[in-house]
Amino acid sequence: MYFGKLRFLKKVCKILIKIDKNQFDSSPITIGGVPEGYEGVLLNDLVLLDQPILFVARDDRRMHSIKASFELFGDIKNVLEFPAWDCLPYDRVSPKKDIIASRIKTLTSLNENNNINPRIILTTISALLQRVPVLNFFNGSSITFGRGNEINREILINFLNRNSYDRSETVMEQGEYAIRGGILDLYPPGYNHPLRLDFFGDEIERIRSFDAYSQRTDVEIECFKLQPFREFLLDKGSIERFRNRYRSTFGQIKNDDIVYESVSRGINYSGIEHWLPLFFEKLDTLFDFIPNPIIVMDHQLDDAIDSRLRTIQDCFDARLDSNNQKDTMVSEAIYNPIPISELYIDRQEFEAKLCENKVIRIQPFETPSILPNSFNANGKPGFSFVDLRIESNESVYDTLNDNITQELNSKKKVLIGAISEGSASRLKSILHDHNIMVSESSESLLKLVITQLEKGFISPQVTLITEQDILGDRLNVKRGRKLDPENFIAQTSMLQPGDFIVHSDHGVGRFEELVTLDLSESGIPHDCLKLTYFGGDKLFLPVENIEIITRYGESENNVRLDKLGGVAWQAKKSALKERIKEVADKLIAVAAARELSQGEILQPPDGSYDQFCSGFSFSETDDQVTAINDVIHDMSSGRPMDRLICGDVGFGKTEIALRAAFIASMEGRQVAIVVPTTLLARQHYCTFKERFKSFPVNVRQLSRLVSVKDSEIVKEEVKSGKVDIVIGTHALLSKSIHFDRLGLLIIDEEQHFGVVHKERLKTMKSNVHILTLTATPIPRTLQLALTGVRDLSLITTPPVDRLAVRTFILPYDSVVVREAIQRELNRGGQIFYVCPRVSDLSHIEVELKKILPDLRITRAHGQMKPGKLDEIMTAFYEGSYDLLLATNIVESGLDIPSVNTIILHRADRFGLSQLYQLRGRIGRSKVRGYAYFTLPPRQKLGETALKRLEVMQSLDALGAGFALASHDLDIRGAGNLLGDEQSGHIKEVGVELYQRMLEEAVSESKSGEIIDGASQKKWAPQIDIGIPVLIPEEYVAELGIRLNLYRRIANLLDETEIEGFAAELVDRFGMFPLEVKNLLATVRIKRLCIAASVEKIDAGPKGAVVSFYKNEFNNLEGLVEFISSHLGTAKLRPDHKLVFMRQWDNHASRLDGVEYLLKALSKLAL
Repeated sequence: MYFGKLRFLKKVCKILIKIDKNQFDSSPITIGGVPEGYEGVLLNDLVLLDQPILFVARDDRRMHSIKASFELFGDIKNVLEFPAWDCLPYDRVSPKKDIIASRIKTLTSLNENNNINPRIILTTISALLQRVPVLNFFNGSSITFGRGNEINREILINFLNRNSYDRSETVMEQGEYAIRGGILDLYPPGYNHPLRLDFFGDEIERIRSFDAYSQRTDVEIECFKLQPFREFLLDKGSIERFRNRYRSTFGQIKNDDIVYESVSRGINYSGIEHWLPLFFEKLDTLFDFIPNPIIVMDHQLDDAIDSRLRTIQDCFDARLDSNNQKDTMVSEAIYNPIPISELYIDRQEFEAKLCENKVIRIQPFETPSILPNSFNANGKPGFSFVDLRIESNESVYDTLNDNITQELNSKKKVLIGAISEGSASRLKSILHDHNIMVSESSESLLKLVITQLEKGFISPQVTLITEQDILGDRLNVKRGRKLDPENFIAQTSMLQPGDFIVHSDHGVGRFEELVTLDLSESGIPHDCLKLTYFGGDKLFLPVENIEIITRYGESENNVRLDKLGGVAWQAKKSALKERIKEVADKLIAVAAARELSQGEILQPPDGSYDQFCSGFSFSETDDQVTAINDVIHDMSSGRPMDRLICGDVGFGKTEIALRAAFIASMEGRQVAIVVPTTLLARQHYCTFKERFKSFPVNVRQLSRLVSVKDSEIVKEEVKSGKVDIVIGTHALLSKSIHFDRLGLLIIDEEQHFGVVHKERLKTMKSNVHILTLTATPIPRTLQLALTGVRDLSLITTPPVDRLAVRTFILPYDSVVVREAIQRELNRGGQIFYVCPRVSDLSHIEVELKKILPDLRITRAHGQMKPGKLDEIMTAFYEGSYDLLLATNIVESGLDIPSVNTIILHRADRFGLSQLYQLRGRIGRSKVRGYAYFTLPPRQKLGETALKRLEVMQSLDALGAGFALASHDLDIRGAGNLLGDEQSGHIKEVGVELYQRMLEEAVSESKSGEIIDGASQKKWAPQIDIGIPVLIPEEYVAELGIRLNLYRRIANLLDETEIEGFAAELVDRFGMFPLEVKNLLATVRIKRLCIAASVEKIDAGPKGAVVSFYKNEFNNLEGLVEFISSHLGTAKLRPDHKLVFMRQWDNHASRLDGVEYLLKALSKLAL
């Protein structure tokens, strides 16, 4: 609460407090003059009536707006949210987990604390019209745990399983749990972070929250409440009830009824929530959970009720129609819809519920005073500066100052609302520059507050002016957690049994399993990776040396295993090393030519640059600011820029290009922007023309959309220097184009340009600044960035108010397709329907016409004549059609804000980058985008297709393009990085080893030093000191996690990293046993071995024997001195092995002794 309680219009407030039940029963009260944002003031006063308040919003966005308003003016801890399922009625997919969690939290809270008043429940009409589990279902369904409590862990795990929690290796999402020895991780509903429980026997020692991505704990908590995670149970009684009611409702069960079969086997089938009534004898409604509420009904709620009931009926009818159709060209799985009355309440039942309670209706405009039970809150919509912004920024702030002064003179409090801390700081600075002195003090009459409200209001007591009112339509919302691409890649590239691997010494083999062997005579256990080679030969690799194997890659078809001990692998690797060295030398030569050539120094002009930036109507994200600064630094450094900007679709790459173009053109240099399609060229042309209209910059376009006559004029003006910025397709790369003073080349949607075009780019002036933009770089480009040849900027933070596209992967279902299209049309949008082949378009169009006869459909594909294609795309862009039925040509950078639904036919036939680019075509405006990836029903997918779709599902987040490109590098390989000569390099040694070899070669070429093959070869010392070295299965049970930990341990570089990793192990898995302590000590010893050139060390109770790498030690004088100082206990044998005699009776003394010895040798070797 930002200031003392506001009293809603005194007269209305007194009437509301005095009002008795009889008045409510007679007719609803209507309160007018409640504009958007003012509801929080009203609700804060209604709390005084000391009754629960049920606010029914017309949709989800409205519900969140009301919550933001109450957050500003009331006590948010009294608010519960009850959202609707985020899927269609009679859908095939389940609601998202966070939606389920929010609903469960509210229902259990209402069931357990229904006598606590006052309380505000925010819901939507869609949620209220749907039935919920019976009230007694939640009796005793929650369990509270506190530190020091004792509980049988078997009982706890049974509770989790019974309530549909999913067991996983690593807890990442709500409704998951994981067990690791004495530690239980779980993510219950109602919590922002997962929880980690440390047990001592059956006693809970500690409860801590932890970050789902890093898995590191942060805050200790005293207690928590564990609630169910589904609105039904999958126990024996519920399954039997479901089976009986399913048979009685739908009759004889067919063999391929997957819903019935899944539930019968206790499987939580996706979308089973749509058969919720079958798990119960009857269902209740939300009204039954709230005794005697005051129901506040949103404006235009009656229309929303009618719309929702129509949708429910339409979906039900469509299911029945679909079941009766026999002539469909696309097969579908059986769907038996539950009768409407069992899952939803109708208008009559809804009205009856209203009559039993007190009802208040609100509306933004004033109500006539003659109407009975009607009052006015005298609120009005806030100030609008739209017209002023068109004229000039100065008049906006002058008028704003006048309005604020007028409100303050009326003894009102004025609030200036910013969306975030960063926005508040920026807004405060802007306002202070214009002599508007806002304060963050609670006593101030002109106060700066943080709020998610987008629009302000004026009322008798307070006036709210939001950032959006002042600065324009800024797309803002709370920013979620930033995804670290490296963490994601690490998670998704874990070694699995059956994967092909590449051993740096022995070549391609297969990883079979992790085994524990007794490697020493004393029978000490040691974890090893079992690898098989050609002819069934086996190799056991100690886990501390796991880094010398790499995954072969995703594409594992026709992989030939190498022969263990054979010469073919070394020959192949040696030959490849030479070829890679050539590649690296050429890469560095190209990079060096750019580095050494004198680039033009281009700097942003003072004053006008800030003015240009203010034309950007969004808040820059952190990554965007970093990328812009990188580009400015490159352009002003005096050397030619070669930077790759990798950012998700719609994450603001174009703005970076605009600012770079502005800097170059203001310095008198020409800018060429190359794009893959004519439509995208026109789109960029319009954007650049609009942003540069106030500046002396001539912007022209060159593509097939420009007539031949105009094209010749543009080419002539480019040659003469009259054109400052030219935007075009591949035509810009033709030999007939000559620039007068080209200073900056921008390549957009880089992944669509072939090698020939890239070769042409290289022939341009070597001192031209180059900026490349892409969401999913082709593997070659990504590899150039990863190897350090090009500079890379990542934009992984989504723009504020960008909603992640909701992705559904499901069997083809005509009802879901119909409703998805209908929903988009109802909100005034358009749809992309994408097929993998041109031959699919005809029968899909027939199918669409059958389910939606009035749908305006147009077709587009790459086999059309260019003129015809441009004509169709332009007509669709201008809204002449509802749905574009096309092949994947729509993926190339087209930005149509009205398209926010995409349906992919046979998604299993698309590549990973295609899937991501296609999904990125939607969800670019404020409304949520929906992507439907349809698959053939009852057909098993290929392994690669399945892997692609799993990646897409796991990348159902914002900012994942870079992670996806890294997957693509793994799946496809990088090819040759220099030109049109595609090579099979990666096929020969696997993607990870190729990447490593290339990095080493590039590094060598950069340094200019010639490193002989022996010293460059990666080798792993053999360590046998007779101690158990492993991560016991009892400590970390999941194989995948253990392997990942082994790989991370093998790559630890120094003592600081080892200590940090040890702390993480204790945090995640509890105190580690002796074997793990020994493993970390072995890693330390291994680092010392490499530093001291020790190839092998054997240690036992009587000392150690050291073998040097290639029987060489680079400081013989020092070694002789060391032996002399340990006379009688150290000696060098004729076979060049060092013997160090000591009495090491136990493991601890042996570890300390070996560490002492190797530290001494490593100091000598330095």
